[in-house]
Amino acid sequence: MSLFSILKTINSKKPPTCTAVIVAAGLSQRCEGEDKLFYRINDKPVLAYTISAFQSCEMINDIIVVTQEDKLNLVSEMCLELGFNKVSNVIIGGKTRPESVLYGMYAASKKARLIAIHDGARPCVDVETIKRTILKAAKYNAAAPAVSITSTIKKIENEAIASTVDREGLFEIQTPQIFRAELIKAALTNVIKKEIPVTDDCMAVEKLGFIVHIVEGSRKNIKITDKNDLSMVEAFLSETFSKEEGSQCE
Repeated sequence: MSLFSILKTINSKKPPTCTAVIVAAGLSQRCEGEDKLFYRINDKPVLAYTISAFQSCEMINDIIVVTQEDKLNLVSEMCLELGFNKVSNVIIGGKTRPESVLYGMYAASKKARLIAIHDGARPCVDVETIKRTILKAAKYNAAAPAVSITSTIKKIENEAIASTVDREGLFEIQTPQIFRAELIKAALTNVIKKEIPVTDDCMAVEKLGFIVHIVEGSRKNIKITDKNDLSMVEAFLSETFSKEEGSQCE
């Protein structure tokens, strides 16, 4: 039976069982040696905010955190300290992102129909975005949040503008990227085996000929790549923290 046939036989009327795989095994090379995932905002590491969003989402059944070997105990202790009881496993990642995600999948519950793959360095993801993406993936097998490109895009050659790219129909894809478990497992196995370079998990699925549907993302759901991003995320999270503190005092 082909993968297309297998996915068609899955009963989509049942509530989706979804495992989140949070990828936190990067080296933070563009943050000048500072580990962006453990940068503290309001006395909590960035990674804690990321995990918290999935902990708070009732449509997420369990969470796997994939990290570096030297951070294994640190992440495990943080999850215990902050009461992240949905975190069922903290594991060591692979040499590449596809390997790290696949390792996370192997550690997930066998009952999981959907796998939500999220960058540990996207701490501003909100629960509603996670829910929208889960529901879309449950219906179409593959989904991801996206925001339209609003800036003018130029193609550069030899340090000069060669042309202006038409931004109509151009979107920035974010995470969580959510897929049927069978589909993303096959997709990642395929790109690893054939050594196909991919920039995200959607691309791995596209290589198998499947369509990834999008949902509305959030412009706050940025990925931290350098210290400028850290400052922006700190502002977003501090604003949210202040609102929560205010509501508790009412």
